[in-house]
Amino acid sequence: MIYFKIMENITINVVNTIGDVYGVEADDGQKVFELISKAFGDRKKVTLSFQNIEMLTTAFLNTAVGQLYKDFSELEIREQLKVSDISNSGKVALKRVVDTAKLYYKDPEAMQRSINEILGH
Repeated sequence: MIYFKIMENITINVVNTIGDVYGVEADDGQKVFELISKAFGDRKKVTLSFQNIEMLTTAFLNTAVGQLYKDFSELEIREQLKVSDISNSGKVALKRVVDTAKLYYKDPEAMQRSINEILGH
């Protein structure tokens, strides 16, 4: 008989984690990232709650969620991370961050070359 371990679900409340209704600073995003990363390492599913968050920046989202793609596969992230209570503008920003992170971490050198070309370096 085969037993499957049921993954524990945890909720990370962004407001409680950063102590602010504004998710704008990369340093605050790092706090969120570290909690998600540890939970993933412990094979837990995460619900990331943006309840009561009034503003999000891509700097915050890049650090909180985007850099997950450096350490975890797209499949792992899709299976283990759920987002809740996020505004429509937050959803748009998060999708842009995720799409960029997937491209970047797939081939960081190619992405850097493209950025350098755009900037004329």
